[in-house]
Amino acid sequence: MISAIILLGLLIFFHELGHFLVAKYFGVYVERFSIGFGPRLLKWQWGETEYALSAIPLGGYVKMYGESPDFEEEEEASPEMKERAFNNKPLHARSLIIFAGPLANFLLAALVYSVIFMVGVPRHIASLGEIVSDMPAAQSGLQEGDRVVAIDGRDIKFWDEMAAYVSERPGDEIDFTVLRDGEELTFSIAPKQVEEKNVFGETINIGVIGVRASGETESITFGPLESLQKGFVKTYEVTGLIIKSVVKIFQRAVPADSVGGPIFILQTANDAADTSITAFLAFMAAISINLGILNLLPIPILDGGHLLFNLIEGIMRKPVSMRIREMANTVGLLLILSLMFFAFYNDIARIIRG
Repeated sequence: MISAIILLGLLIFFHELGHFLVAKYFGVYVERFSIGFGPRLLKWQWGETEYALSAIPLGGYVKMYGESPDFEEEEEASPEMKERAFNNKPLHARSLIIFAGPLANFLLAALVYSVIFMVGVPRHIASLGEIVSDMPAAQSGLQEGDRVVAIDGRDIKFWDEMAAYVSERPGDEIDFTVLRDGEELTFSIAPKQVEEKNVFGETINIGVIGVRASGETESITFGPLESLQKGFVKTYEVTGLIIKSVVKIFQRAVPADSVGGPIFILQTANDAADTSITAFLAFMAAISINLGILNLLPIPILDGGHLLFNLIEGIMRKPVSMRIREMANTVGLLLILSLMFFAFYNDIARIIRG
C-alpha cells in the first residue's frame, strides 16, 4: 500500500508542478498548491503560495488568481494583481500553463525510463530451455541448453531478437547456428504457422518452432546520455501503444473490461514493488504516460478541454461564452464520473473473479 501511495503521490505532484512552474514563469499569482482534494489535512505557507495535503488523494490542483471563466477584477485589486490574474494573461501563456501538467507527466516517464536504462535492463539470452515435442525444433534436433548464436548468418544474442525473427517467417526455412558443448552446429528449421492474440486482442498468424527460454538473463546498462535518449524513445513508443489501445477499445478489438481504475493501480503497484524496483519504476512510467494522455483528452474539466476552449477562442477571437462553458463542463463531469464508475466496476469484477 505504501508503494502505491508513493506512486500516486509522485504522479500527482509532478503533474501539478508542471502547471505551477509555468504559471510562476508567466507571473501568475498562485494561491494554493494542493496534493489531493477536499478538506486540507496539512497546510503551510511558503512565500505567497499556500501548500496543502488534502483528504481525497485522487488528484490535485493549482489554484491561480483569476482562473475562473467568470472572473471579474476586484475594484480594490492593485494594478499588479490585475496583471497577475490568469485570465488576463495572453492566450499562448494560458495554453502553455494548461499544457504543462500533461507535459510534466511525459517528461517524468522519460526520466524514469532513463534511470531504468542506466540501472540496467534484464534481457533474456537466446539460450534454449524446454523443447516442445512434435514441433519443428524437436524434429530438427535442437536440444535444451543449446545457445543460439546466429540465424541465417546474422549474429544473435538475445531471445527477443530470435523470437521476432522467427515469428515473421512462418513456413520459411531458417538456419539456426547454436553453440553446444563448445561446438557450433547448424540446423535448418521451418517455423510452424499458428494463430495468436496480439496485445490488442487481434488474431494474427506467427511462426513458432516450439522452444522456451531457459530463463538466463544479462543486465544491459547504458551511459547517461544514451539512457536519456532511450528514455524519450521509450516514452514515445509507449505513448503510441496506449493511444492505439484506446482506439482499439472503441473499435471493440480490445475488451472494455481491460480498463482499470484506482484499485487496479494500487494492486499492480504493490505487485510491481514486490517484484523489483525496476518493475515498479516501469509501471510508474506507464501510469504517468496514461495520466498525461487522459488529461489531454478534449473533455471539459480536463486540461484537454481547457485547451480546446483556448483553441476556439484563438479561432473566434473571443472567449467561449459562460453558458456554453457551464454546459460543456457539466457534460464533461458526467463523462468523467461515468468513466470512473466503469473503471471501479471493472476493478471490483476482477477481485470477484479472483
